[in-house]
Amino acid sequence: MQHDVIIIGGSFAGLAAALYLVRARRSVCIIDTGKPRNRFAAQSHGVFAQDGSSPQQMLATARAQVSTYPSVTFVQGSAVEVQRQRNGLAVTLATGEVVVGTTLLLAFGVADVLPSINGLAQRWGTSVIHCPYCHGYEFSGRQLGVLQLSPMSHHQAQLISEWGPTTYFLNGAEQPDAATLAEFARRNIRIAPAAIDALHGAGGDLSHVQLVDGSAWPIEALFIGPPTKLNSHVAAQLGCRINSGPFGTYIEVDEMKMTSVAGVYAAGDITRGGGHTVTFACADGVMAALAIHRSLITSAAQLERAL
Repeated sequence: MQHDVIIIGGSFAGLAAALYLVRARRSVCIIDTGKPRNRFAAQSHGVFAQDGSSPQQMLATARAQVSTYPSVTFVQGSAVEVQRQRNGLAVTLATGEVVVGTTLLLAFGVADVLPSINGLAQRWGTSVIHCPYCHGYEFSGRQLGVLQLSPMSHHQAQLISEWGPTTYFLNGAEQPDAATLAEFARRNIRIAPAAIDALHGAGGDLSHVQLVDGSAWPIEALFIGPPTKLNSHVAAQLGCRINSGPFGTYIEVDEMKMTSVAGVYAAGDITRGGGHTVTFACADGVMAALAIHRSLITSAAQLERAL
């Protein structure tokens, strides 16, 4: 069976696109690994009418709603290869199964590359967090920390200080420049220069950061801006243009979410150098769906004229 659209990735961008496409009576196949990026977070904030909801439950609800449309097919698995065919593309899964479609939407997301610090990974999404708009309010007025990971971390520290008293952990890196230090002083941001030994706290909570110099800094939330990596190599395999940003690589798309390769679209975090939110991912998916539907209409019209 040849589907109108194959979507690689069944999280927020992929499901948002699928909903619009199936309501346009198009056949859609969603290939998904079942490992969304925000699976580590218990709640998702800042989402219209869903503030505080479980991201896993939101995805389960969306999947159930999309599933009620007869033109959708879900495939559990990982796409490992995409090849062009005369009338579209063939996607090969790790199992060897092949799915064929006319148009392709990449929505496979990114993965956060966490620093190797004792106690950090197990607190990711709970007390070690990234986005203050998503999770900062719950830690308002408490002792907050920001970890130096990139030049953008200086800006992150200045932003986080809006939510509470902030300590900037250099983790052994060089001191910021004079202008940054002056801004830190204006915002009462403290600097902890020594390398971090470990994070401590009960369960997923954070109580303090232990440095290698023996000092302990009381902190209840540590904000980090880790680099990200694309969850799949198929975009590069297809020849899609990939750019580098301050946090990692991302797929270049136009305003209609088409990549540099005709017939291949992309949506969600994989198309953004920053500003990764559920709301943006859903909006990207909707835009891609509208563009894909119009391209299918245009292609059909061109084929009829040729015949």
